Amino acid sequence: MRIGCPKEIKNREYRVGLTPESAGELVANGHEVWVESGAGAGIGAFDSHYEERGAKVIATAAEIFAECEMIVKVKEPQAEEIARLREGQVLYTYLHLAPDPAQTEGLVKSGCTAIAYETVTSPHGGLPLLKPMSQVAGRMSIQAGASALEKAHGGRGVLLGGVPGVMPGKVVIIGGGVVGFNAAQMSAGLGADTVIMDLNPEVLEKVGTHFEARASTRFASRANIEEAVAEADMVVGAVLVPGAAAPKLVSRAMLKTMKPGAVLVDVAIDQGGCFETSHATTHDDPTYVVDDIVHYCVANMPGAVSRTSTYALNNVTLPHALRIANKGWKEAMRADPHLAQGLNVHAGKVTYPAVASELGYDLLPIEEAIA
Repeated sequence: MRIGCPKEIKNREYRVGLTPESAGELVANGHEVWVESGAGAGIGAFDSHYEERGAKVIATAAEIFAECEMIVKVKEPQAEEIARLREGQVLYTYLHLAPDPAQTEGLVKSGCTAIAYETVTSPHGGLPLLKPMSQVAGRMSIQAGASALEKAHGGRGVLLGGVPGVMPGKVVIIGGGVVGFNAAQMSAGLGADTVIMDLNPEVLEKVGTHFEARASTRFASRANIEEAVAEADMVVGAVLVPGAAAPKLVSRAMLKTMKPGAVLVDVAIDQGGCFETSHATTHDDPTYVVDDIVHYCVANMPGAVSRTSTYALNNVTLPHALRIANKGWKEAMRADPHLAQGLNVHAGKVTYPAVASELGYDLLPIEEAIA
């Protein structure tokens, strides 16, 4: 198979779909890998590094989209990339379609086969291709929020860990999954007063046992969220409904009860955000203020730590890329029902139930698509 890796073009996106080492693994399995010139520069991987591993460096993305059977990326395709996709071509990347009707429409019209990292499952019920980026984003949420809390950046002027004789800042984390757990590790590590909220008693028990006295847990009822948000210096939105739009857990009315200069960090923004007042921002302009509350809603947070993120991502995406290339996507999915859960769009049809339901498409069952 000829596999293409174009340079990411989303704002401040420095990650790359394939590291030189991953490209080399695909080449060693008998495949041809085309990498756009400069695609790996953001992680310190230059054209010569790819060539040393047997990949072919191509001058433009247009050539890659025109000639390659599978496209491997990191972020969802932008409008100009969608226009280059074609029927029968495989796209393997993050998609986050439920809150993005324009992208979904474009992929449907292209006729391509779109496989989403974020909906591939594991035998244990997790989302293994989303997990490493959730780990990165969870950890980054605290350092980004801590910066936004500084007075010069519009915040309350609170140091999360406090100092002797001065109380630490209070961090409320809504969601105790991978993002929330990693956010809590950073928050508690800094010495902040950390509260983790979730609806699942088993999750609360797990994080409570892990953190012991370093963080507290609280059931995420609406009343408890309202009370916790009012007391917080920083709120981290860390909820996920796989493949679907995130629920809105903090309303605009709640902002009126918060301390002026408090910070909301919406890690769920890729899925539409879990705060009513959230809208996606970029690393160029990461924050905005609503009702005196600072919002940090960067949609590609891990792109700022591109080298760590790319290598962590390739660790989990490469094995599936090899299976798709070695067997063809249909046979790979027949052999692995967990990979099959990554199929979101095929031949002009939506194949993932949550996306079809959210955006009003007729559903083509995955079983029929891979038959």
